[in-house]
Amino acid sequence: MILRSLSRVAVGAVIVGCGMLALSLGGCSKPTAAVDPAAQAAHAAYLTAINLNDVDAFMGMVTDDIAMLGPNEKAVVGKAAVREWYTEYLKTYKTHWDKTQTEFVQAGDWAFEQYTYQELDKPLKGGPDVTDTGKALLVFHHDADGNWRVARDAWNSDLPIKQ
Repeated sequence: MILRSLSRVAVGAVIVGCGMLALSLGGCSKPTAAVDPAAQAAHAAYLTAINLNDVDAFMGMVTDDIAMLGPNEKAVVGKAAVREWYTEYLKTYKTHWDKTQTEFVQAGDWAFEQYTYQELDKPLKGGPDVTDTGKALLVFHHDADGNWRVARDAWNSDLPIKQ
């Protein structure tokens, strides 16, 4: 099981690396000039799912082998693990993300999005809001059912680590 999870993380790292190359150097397979409108629409659908604060809506937007690569924490890999992680997150916060897309390229059944974000988390039990700004890379996959879903979500904060 651990080896299987590690191999998924390794594949995810390769895909994210490939996406970064595609975004910056035109690497991997050649990005298409025209982007499938459904791929582009997946960005808005994913953001909507996040801002609904609804686990099922969110899970409908991710692949079975999803990898969440957040700042200062271990990778969360696979749909079951991400469901558990996101459920716990939403027991603590009501979240709202604003994302500004800075680049979107498609290469076959894969699409790569670079964006900046502003995040606002409101603690459900009171206390000060938690805010963050940063940059991120999403990797979308065109699944066999015809839907575009997020396969990798890697983000990191522009804010310094609190000591």
